[in-house]
Amino acid sequence: MLAEYRKVDPVLLGVIIALLLIGIVMTYSSSAIKGYLYYEDPYHYFKAELIWVALGLIAMTVALMVDCRWLYQQAKPILYIAIVLLIMVKIPGIGKTVNGATRWIGMGPLQIQPSEVIKLAMVLVMARFLSADPYRIRSFRRGIIPSLVLLGLICGLIMLQPDLGTTLVIAATVFFMLLAIGAKLWHMAGLGCAGIGLLVAAIIAEPYRMRRIFAFLDPWADPSGKGYQTIQSLLALGPGGLFGLGIGQSRQKFLYLPENHTDFIFAMIGEELGFVGATLVVLLFALFILRGFRAALYAPDSFTGLLAVGLTSLIGIQAMINMGVVSGVLPVTGITLPFISYGGTSLLFTMISAGLLLNISAAGNSRGVF
Repeated sequence: MLAEYRKVDPVLLGVIIALLLIGIVMTYSSSAIKGYLYYEDPYHYFKAELIWVALGLIAMTVALMVDCRWLYQQAKPILYIAIVLLIMVKIPGIGKTVNGATRWIGMGPLQIQPSEVIKLAMVLVMARFLSADPYRIRSFRRGIIPSLVLLGLICGLIMLQPDLGTTLVIAATVFFMLLAIGAKLWHMAGLGCAGIGLLVAAIIAEPYRMRRIFAFLDPWADPSGKGYQTIQSLLALGPGGLFGLGIGQSRQKFLYLPENHTDFIFAMIGEELGFVGATLVVLLFALFILRGFRAALYAPDSFTGLLAVGLTSLIGIQAMINMGVVSGVLPVTGITLPFISYGGTSLLFTMISAGLLLNISAAGNSRGVF
């Protein structure tokens, strides 16, 4: 189960640690007011974040040491467990509803978000399926259709919560994995068009999603309603200027910007650290993606190569969507910024994914390619 020790990619590890440190600092800075008002402790979220970061580092270390051959064998059981957790979310008394969405399982003081588990499970299973016979992906019947059936099942369960953001992240990740294994371009073009059609249908089917689209197009048309978050996010980014207002000097954290320590923490970075700080975060994610795909390129086998593609895409796509939402380029959707947003299940499973990427990069390093 445990792989022998190998030297990890120092650049990839450095990027992960840098993003974590930025997350720790910005979580405290953005949540101090909320912690004081709600819990009479400005360090409430900061202390919880430190616990989640510690758990995440432990999980990342374990993932770094795991033998990927064991992961290949356990991919299906992990998926089955994740599906059961997704189903449990809809069971009354077990699933917990927050802001109109039932996405969590309450376990005493802890909350587990099964959609974070299913993201990792999907990457593992797709990597196993596609690597078992790389040539079947050239066949629409033997390669594409089974992938779509599994993807449709998982996305359907997630949409019951509802959670369109996570659905998009998983679908886009699977799309990139299919491209990486060599799916025919005309197959992928058809899937892309079908995916856009389904996305439009999902938006039209729910009035609140249509309101979000209208708010995205013109947030000032409903400044106290659906456009509020976008407006407050832009009001945070704007005053930041080149170098920011300084750490702890945010104005929007005084309960103006909702979810400022989770989904909209990038706005806090722009306000307090300015264009320079926000650009640094973007560049760190870009470097993470480059090193992740480099690890995939030099992976020792097709399973670990596809796993690296999936994990890199998963984190990279989520980061791009989050930053796009915060900057007003995309409609509002509730997904966190990997490594940086306030912890929980999201941070824990992001760290597991990072550990697996380091594991795969270490295998490439042992072959003398880094």
